[in-house]
Amino acid sequence: MGQALKPVALVVEDDESQRELVSVLLEESDLHVVACASAEAALAAMEHLGDSIVMIFSDVKLKGKMTGAELASIAKKRLPNVIVVVTSGGKMPALPPDTVFMPKPWRALDVLIVAERSLH
Repeated sequence: MGQALKPVALVVEDDESQRELVSVLLEESDLHVVACASAEAALAAMEHLGDSIVMIFSDVKLKGKMTGAELASIAKKRLPNVIVVVTSGGKMPALPPDTVFMPKPWRALDVLIVAERSLH
């Protein structure tokens, strides 16, 4: 018998230290983490992982042509039940309904609370 796959969280952040920090936090909450530096890489991961994704945590500013807000719009259309968190040190961008905005600096506990919600 194969082992059941863990639910997946995509971490989309162009800053490597922030990406690693969020990844470690989310791995503590029983999520398998796929880390991406750009929205384009996250979209490719979405194509591959599909419904196993339960959470996307994205910065607004990313490498590549798309922003985290644009990624959130596409993600909500493709995977309406996924929890999408967009974070920024600036002002809140226009986001699709049911998207969580988390201003920087965020607290680790806040990330874990959202992660726990994605598992239920």
